Amino acid sequence: MSTAYVIVTIVAAAAMLIASGVDVFRAQWVRDNMRTYGIPDWTLTPLAVIKAAGAVGLLVGLAIPPLGLAAAICLVLYFIGAIITILRARGYGDLAYPMPYLALAAASAVLFVLA
Repeated sequence: MSTAYVIVTIVAAAAMLIASGVDVFRAQWVRDNMRTYGIPDWTLTPLAVIKAAGAVGLLVGLAIPPLGLAAAICLVLYFIGAIITILRARGYGDLAYPMPYLALAAASAVLFVLA
């Protein structure tokens, strides 16, 4: 297990937990964006749980590597879905929001494979 993998995975997990917290506390800008994308407010809690579970999976993956890889792949798929949702709603200006999370999850998966 490389140092880069550990650092990127911890940063990715922290970022996912922060993003999850924003959803849990239902920030007004998040609710406004969700409505723009055609997503109902009630989905914020399940989406927050998915991100938090991914973060936990990344951290547990430091001890149980296959779980970390699975979590990273699932988070990559989650954020690809977020990007598709934004594109379908033509919210091109909001594409920058999920990109760092996607990059961190992808980097964790790639570094795992390379390690």
